[in-house]
Amino acid sequence: MTKEEKNLLLYMETQAVDYGGKLQSVRMNADDFAIAKRWNDTKFVRFGRIAYHDIPQDGVNGFPRNHWCVLSDEAWMAAHAERRARCERVMARLAVQRLPLEACTPVPVVEGGAA
Repeated sequence: MTKEEKNLLLYMETQAVDYGGKLQSVRMNADDFAIAKRWNDTKFVRFGRIAYHDIPQDGVNGFPRNHWCVLSDEAWMAAHAERRARCERVMARLAVQRLPLEACTPVPVVEGGAA
């Protein structure tokens, strides 16, 4: 899977979880649409437009969710694998010291907030 395909798959997976698969086409470029069409043809991810009268006009940042996607079982597995791989890459570069909870001094809490 190309980097562009991985990015699109994770976008679609996030939108499936957070918005029932409703997508903002403004966040997709021509290459994304070509990939989505190919995936729809192979049933990897079903993809299409939402009927005009069903598009809420109060979209996030003024951008409506005017397309939809439904991930296949294979797409869900690929998205999970890529999300985990992405996490491992990010965590490998994390430049902070990780302390166990036992090493942390608790912050005393007083009524009305922290001390």
